[in-house]
Amino acid sequence: MPADGKGNRPGSDGAARWLARLAMVSAVAAVGLLVAAGGLRGVVLVAVAVAGAGAGLAGVWAALAYRGARRVLAGLVAVAAPVTVVVLYAQAGLLLVALVCAGLWALAVTAAGAALPRPGTAEHAVAAPPRHPFLIMNPRSGGGKVERHDLAGKARALGAEVVLLEGPREVDVAALARQAVRSGADLLGVAGGDGTQAAVARVAVEHDLPFVVVAAGTRNHFAMDLGLDRRDPARCLDALTDGVELRVDVGWAGDRMFVNNASFGAYAEVVQSPGYRQDKAATALDMLPDLLAGRDGVALRLSTGGTRVAGAQAVLVSNNPYASNDLVGLGRRERLDGGALGVLAVTVNNAADAAMLVRGTRSERLTQLTAGAAVVEADAPSVPVGIDGESVLLPTPVRCRIQPGALRVRVPRSRPVRRPRQRVDWRRLWRLAFTTGGDRTAPTAGEDRRS
Repeated sequence: MPADGKGNRPGSDGAARWLARLAMVSAVAAVGLLVAAGGLRGVVLVAVAVAGAGAGLAGVWAALAYRGARRVLAGLVAVAAPVTVVVLYAQAGLLLVALVCAGLWALAVTAAGAALPRPGTAEHAVAAPPRHPFLIMNPRSGGGKVERHDLAGKARALGAEVVLLEGPREVDVAALARQAVRSGADLLGVAGGDGTQAAVARVAVEHDLPFVVVAAGTRNHFAMDLGLDRRDPARCLDALTDGVELRVDVGWAGDRMFVNNASFGAYAEVVQSPGYRQDKAATALDMLPDLLAGRDGVALRLSTGGTRVAGAQAVLVSNNPYASNDLVGLGRRERLDGGALGVLAVTVNNAADAAMLVRGTRSERLTQLTAGAAVVEADAPSVPVGIDGESVLLPTPVRCRIQPGALRVRVPRSRPVRRPRQRVDWRRLWRLAFTTGGDRTAPTAGEDRRS
């Protein structure tokens, strides 16, 4: 049964109310069981678990921010903190109880996620398959998925023209796509990484052509948020014969378009390094101490609406916001047609600040909001920016904006859409469970979630 614009399904209010009640009961049972079984010890051990999480996070930050013996010591703390918590629970005879409580809490969060409404994405049936589809495929992406799944052969069997990016030299995929349009292509597609997809998607936006994503890259976050099967990329080709068309947003950082995000600060500096391609882990570990301490890189200033953030080590601007419990932009977006940028800025100066991030979106060190536009400034004429994982230099200030509904994406009619987990709003859940009429409203867009 189709959902309305707020993600509700007709006749679903009763089921949602009972799911909300199940979530509340499970949550209370999880806390009550631990307190009943352990008494004061249970309360103390809950505090110990929270402290252990904070110490572990601080250890991770310090391991990235320092070198030599301090890095080794910080790494030991990051490992020892959670292990110590487990040992203390076992010594108190509450390890099994803690596991049961964790299961009850997981049930509460799952039921809450099913009870609370989520916005839907409008789909439009495609009238007819394309006459001249054109696909660019990178055989090196995803450890060789193109060859392993015979994507080129299967696409050609469906009538698509396929160009393989072979050889060591860099190829201007946007130029290839524009030439294909001049030759009559009425659909563009990519089997490759997010950066290649963004470049060709821009051409599709320029010519208002449908765009097909074949999930053949290593991560393919865009494909994941479209609900595509990254384990079986050949299924993505069903969009050529039996698909639906989505109108999704795109983001802009200066004159560069992105389908996922634009990252500023520590991550962009690391990606910009000449040694990153050869040894990503070693380059990151070598550069991060100076970047996090502010000795290298530039100080970033973020402004959007009435919010100003100065001195951030990292700023992430995404095409629609990531799930509210995703602090690094490596997870899922609830939707791609919400018409707003997701903006996230992290300001961490020491291990204590890092430990505060265990509070998530309530941390004073984290600014998380939605906006139609954002400006990133720096005391430098240009800054490195990671555009969908590809490093570029952009002149400052960098003005970011959302372009709603600009990209026509054609996806298979049948695809394994999975919703991202969201932070539970317990007040809304309580109203839904126990208040007459409940609360079926969606969260307010544009809310600054910094506390």
